[in-house]
Amino acid sequence: MDDLIPAAPEAITDSVKEYYGRVLQSSADLKTSACCLAEVLPAHVREALRDVHPEVLDRFYGCGSPIPPALEGATVLDLGSGSGRDCYVLSKLVGPRGRVIGVDMTDEQLAVARRHQAWHAERLGHANVEFRAGYIEDLAAAGIADASIDLVISNCVLNLSPDKARCFAEIFRVLKPGGELYFSDVFSDRRVPTALARDPELLGECLGGALYIEDFRRAMARVGCLDARVVSSTPLELHNAQIEHKAGHIGFSSVTVRAFKLDLEDRCEDFGQVATYLGTEPHHPHAFVLDDHHRLETGRPMLVCGNTADMLSRTRYAPHFRVTGDQSRHFGLFDCSPGAMSQTREAGAKAGCC
Repeated sequence: MDDLIPAAPEAITDSVKEYYGRVLQSSADLKTSACCLAEVLPAHVREALRDVHPEVLDRFYGCGSPIPPALEGATVLDLGSGSGRDCYVLSKLVGPRGRVIGVDMTDEQLAVARRHQAWHAERLGHANVEFRAGYIEDLAAAGIADASIDLVISNCVLNLSPDKARCFAEIFRVLKPGGELYFSDVFSDRRVPTALARDPELLGECLGGALYIEDFRRAMARVGCLDARVVSSTPLELHNAQIEHKAGHIGFSSVTVRAFKLDLEDRCEDFGQVATYLGTEPHHPHAFVLDDHHRLETGRPMLVCGNTADMLSRTRYAPHFRVTGDQSRHFGLFDCSPGAMSQTREAGAKAGCC
């Protein structure tokens, strides 16, 4: 039995549509902070948000900021785009040469997003956003072709899917080779019991369908992704006695994750490679954060494993890095021990770990 497919998927879909289409009228109607976690946004994202219509902002229910760097000219797909907030932020960041597609199943949310397309096009000076009705488990039905997308994002939506395994398979079908999945969602520290996974209130508050981190890892492996990285993680405080009682001892966190459509290994292997961030991404002049344990300072070499080297040299990030060495000579597992890191600092390169 696939633990990412709860029972009665049609009932779950109907419940989510009802909650986000008719129960919630604004973010103020949410009973917990799970879907509206306060987060310090990068300056350029805050600036882009100033160009988003107030009604779109008011109907936003995300739990993070899945907006990665290096977006100019990219084709981006937003799964569960809702009122369109992230799509309109991305519209500005990808620029007139880029393209943004939002897919959502909720008619009421799509109506809000579409109502303000002309307003945003006039404000930004270009029209590069479209919204499609559809299910994130079946992107083919929404007209998303194989290997057509540079970046897939999602903001607190994958937890709402009754078939997460199929979602991840669809995501990796539509990504181009070297393309990226970058999403924020609610994760749990254990599997959510079936009774809670069917609870309409917990579902709507993004808790009932929370992804157990180990099941997520296994789902990624099934679609060929052996090294998904956590970028950030923040424990959730529910601040609702009734919902806290239902949840019991389950711990929930808002987690931002990135994964690439690359042929990676399931362990960090050492090939003696060194990566240096050039500081050329306009919004990140001083450092580039790959994940929660790789912060590459501009101009400072860092020893990296083979997977990290590929993430930086075989994706759209390649122009912003100098990666030296290849994978013709193997030195075993990448050593992340404190002693190894001290030795590399003495040698003038900072070690990362995977």
